Amino acid sequence: MQEVVGASHSRLDRVRELVEARPELAKAAWDWGFGDWETALGAASHVGRRDIAEVLLAHGARPDLFSMAMMGQLEAVRACIEANPGIERTPGPHGISLIRHAEAGRERAVAVVEYLRGLGDTDSAPATIELTDEQKSRYVGRYRFGDGELDALVVSINARGMVAIQRGADSARPLLAIEPHAFAPAGAVSVRVRFEVDPEAADDGHARAVSIHAPEPLVRAVWEAE
Repeated sequence: MQEVVGASHSRLDRVRELVEARPELAKAAWDWGFGDWETALGAASHVGRRDIAEVLLAHGARPDLFSMAMMGQLEAVRACIEANPGIERTPGPHGISLIRHAEAGRERAVAVVEYLRGLGDTDSAPATIELTDEQKSRYVGRYRFGDGELDALVVSINARGMVAIQRGADSARPLLAIEPHAFAPAGAVSVRVRFEVDPEAADDGHARAVSIHAPEPLVRAVWEAE
């Protein structure tokens, strides 16, 4: 399941190979963590891969509001919203808003973008704090919560300049800065990743530990200083 959902972001040939062998995979869904569910069609939709979406739909993927927005299907989008007022503010995978799915459809979805803008507040992204590169660097490192090979969390800066957290071979989860030293994983705004920072420390205030709350505390890991 994870492979086809991951491939649906960018790998047309691999998606076609998978769903032609097993059409059921066109309906695949994957939880990237803390309830951040994404379908293969949802993956193709928020990155604007109409070609991948068409392959998935041809093999039985179930269209939804987000895929219809990306595909530029204005009347279908309008009908869904009129039948369910306010649904246009419901976030999609990774917390990506409906209007951003439409924008991913580029010129073929311009009419959908204009319609959604006319509705007013349709971008449901949570308010975030802007961090400098220096501020982000205080969280980077390896944090250990046990003696096992996988008993560690690695915090890094991803290609988009976002703080991200990863355990083992799992995909690194981008983090949104919500409060001072507290983040939410993309697509899971009720979860908090909290860093313990001592501003008086000799290492320029690097985080000493990180804990995950969902909302109850799940794990606390201590920074392994170099």
